[in-house]
Amino acid sequence: MTIKEALIWAKAELSKACERPQFEAELLLTYYLKQNRIYLITHDNDQIENSHGFKHLVKRRAKNEPYEYIVGKASFYDIYLEVEVGVLIPRPETEILIDLVAEIIKKENITRIAEIGVGSGAISVVLARKFPELNIIATDICDTPLKVAKKNIDTFGLNAQIELRKSNLIDEIYEDVELVVSNPPYIAEDFLLASNVVDYEPKEALFGGRVGDELLKQIILDVKEKDIKYLACEMGYDQEDPISDFVNKVGVESIKFYKDLAGFDRGFVIEF
Repeated sequence: MTIKEALIWAKAELSKACERPQFEAELLLTYYLKQNRIYLITHDNDQIENSHGFKHLVKRRAKNEPYEYIVGKASFYDIYLEVEVGVLIPRPETEILIDLVAEIIKKENITRIAEIGVGSGAISVVLARKFPELNIIATDICDTPLKVAKKNIDTFGLNAQIELRKSNLIDEIYEDVELVVSNPPYIAEDFLLASNVVDYEPKEALFGGRVGDELLKQIILDVKEKDIKYLACEMGYDQEDPISDFVNKVGVESIKFYKDLAGFDRGFVIEF
């Protein structure tokens, strides 16, 4: 099988699983051959040795397995992060949350923060790279995210800045921190998700309870109880009203909601 033949076959196989089957076929083949996409064009008549290996990757993607799990890495912000099954794949929307938190850190000269639900380490790693003087305690209740986050922290040499801690939310954080950031589970348990998400990504990182906002509300209460000044969180597109009602009852200095690039409500920043 030549490179050209392999791409034609892969495009057909991926036509139902991907919005851009040609593009994903090229991505998988460049990964398999350890080459770039220009190589595919300039060597389209070259034979592929052991094409069965490439076909196996394509079959996995055709079954809706996320590309990031197949290749073991995800592009996020300005870096690549290691990911694996059991760890949420970082989304572009979370980059907005990071930029908002970065503004607060810069404005308030914050030196110590906490992250709830470290996942792959995406938020903590990017913020630590932005602010070399920043110290972060990053928690997760599951072992796989802590293991993967450790690998990414090691890759970027951030062990002196980021401490990982197994904890339910911020239960195991006793130090004074000035801000908490989180992309917690916030999806209602009966919400229908696409196969590539619900069949592969960790449910404990997706579903926030029967309604979906239960964990968000608990985080708000915990941060307020520990007398931490700022909380920045992602949330679901339909959760602005219930979160707004909740914080009005709890009592906060201010809450500001923000939208993603598609115009959907995506998160909030609370000052206590």
